[in-house]
Amino acid sequence: MALTVRTRDIPKIPGAVRFYRISAYVTGVLLLALVVEVVIKYTPIQREMQLGGGAFFVPNGTAGEAPGTFNLSIAILIAHGWLYVVYLFADFRLWSIMRWRPSRFLLIALGGVIPFMSFVVEHRMQQTALTTYHELTAQQSREKESAR
Repeated sequence: MALTVRTRDIPKIPGAVRFYRISAYVTGVLLLALVVEVVIKYTPIQREMQLGGGAFFVPNGTAGEAPGTFNLSIAILIAHGWLYVVYLFADFRLWSIMRWRPSRFLLIALGGVIPFMSFVVEHRMQQTALTTYHELTAQQSREKESAR
């Protein structure tokens, strides 16, 4: 038997979807930046990204060493790591409110580590959650009307 959304959790769905959508987009963009960073660092290009100091791409190991420069490559790694944790929290919140199967939680979690997948999964999960929300609110309205 499939679990259904608890009545007390129905009003929480739009907020959970909004939080999930924002975290999915932020994580997806940072993951794409991370892919670019890895490609330019570990291919024959052998460059890192830095802010300040004139040059944006510098040889590996020299980013952020000069005064007034900032190693953007390391910042992207750290930011994606921490924001992926926020993404997992948003995933768990939406998943637990909607009372979906455990496999759906894992599918959403993979969205933050496979490039472009967060955008695809976010679109599908948002549609599914909001469709369920609209169906449940319509059902509640019908029940209130029939009780009168």
